[in-house]
This record gives sequence, structure tokens and C-alpha cells, in this order.
Amino acid sequence: MNIAKEEQVDLHLITAVQEGDKQAFNELMTKYQYKVFKVVARYVRNPSEVMDVTQEIFIKVYKSLENFQGTSAFYTWLYRIAVNTAKNYIVSQGRKLPEVDFDITDMEQFFSRGALNEYCTPEKMLLCDEIEDTLHEVIDNLPGELRTAIMLRELEGLSYNEIAHIMHCPIGTVRSRIFRARSAIETKVNPFLTN
Repeated sequence: MNIAKEEQVDLHLITAVQEGDKQAFNELMTKYQYKVFKVVARYVRNPSEVMDVTQEIFIKVYKSLENFQGTSAFYTWLYRIAVNTAKNYIVSQGRKLPEVDFDITDMEQFFSRGALNEYCTPEKMLLCDEIEDTLHEVIDNLPGELRTAIMLRELEGLSYNEIAHIMHCPIGTVRSRIFRARSAIETKVNPFLTN
């Protein structure tokens, strides 16, 4: 299903929720709960806490949905609530917010040729570890706006328009940040993939 159709389905469900249809909200929750869970898990490490924070996010969404105007895609709006709620939870627990954490499996989609899958065989686990360490190092050292842009695009699958809306900048700036982030990652990782 393309993005425009997805957004139409979401708007239909949201309208139904705003008219009192609780089943429509269950459908929205089912559709997005795994994505929200993944977003929360980047900030909150304890699985039971991740479940609690995810539940809190959907309670907030349910209470706020009557005010949803549709000026951005539903997932863009939901993503913002998820990130803010997760960060607020960490702070409320007196903990430090973690650095952005990329999992090697998340990065597989970044390399369209699936090279990481080829390399992560049992006999090449050492190389896989080196690739993972390099990815973490490169991403940790990216400037904040590049790191955020690449995360939203490659891990969350958001469109350039949605990222521009979230980051409050022109779409050209988003394209530039993503290009620069990809170039930095490829420069460091490609030697592993071509050897």
C-alpha cells in the first residue's frame, strides 16, 4: 500500500475514533504498536518498562486524538508523542538519556544489496562485529541533525516531507542531511563490504 493510501486509511480510522468508534482506535493501535514499541525501546532498555511506556503513549494518543487536525501524517504525529513520552519517562526516573543506538539488524535495510546478511555467517562473526562497531562509531559521531535525519528516514521509513515537518526545516535541508549521513556511513563501512 502506498503512503497516500496509508494516510487515507489512517484518516478514515481517526475520523471514526473521533465519532466514538473504539474499535477503530484498536485498529490504529494494532497497526502502529510494534513501531511505537521499537521507538520506545531505543530509549528505555527494560522490556516491561517499554511495555508500560508504550501503553502510556497510546493512552495519550487516545485522549489527544480529538484534537488531531491532519496537518501532518498520523504516524509523524504519533512518532513525536512516542519520542517525547519515552524521553520524559527516562528523565522522570532520574536516568540519563542514551545516545542514539543503531542495531545491526536495523541497518540491513540501509544496504539495499543485503551485504550485511552475507557477511554475518558463523565463520565471519568477527567481521560482523567489526562492521557493527564501525556503524555505532560513525553514527555516534554524526552531528545531531544528521543522526536524527538518517534515523527517521532509514529506521522509521518516514518520507522527506514528514522528516522536514518533524525537524522544522526545508525539504532540501533534509535531503542534504540524509545524503551527508549516508556518505559518512558508506565511507567507513564499504571497505568491509568490498574486501
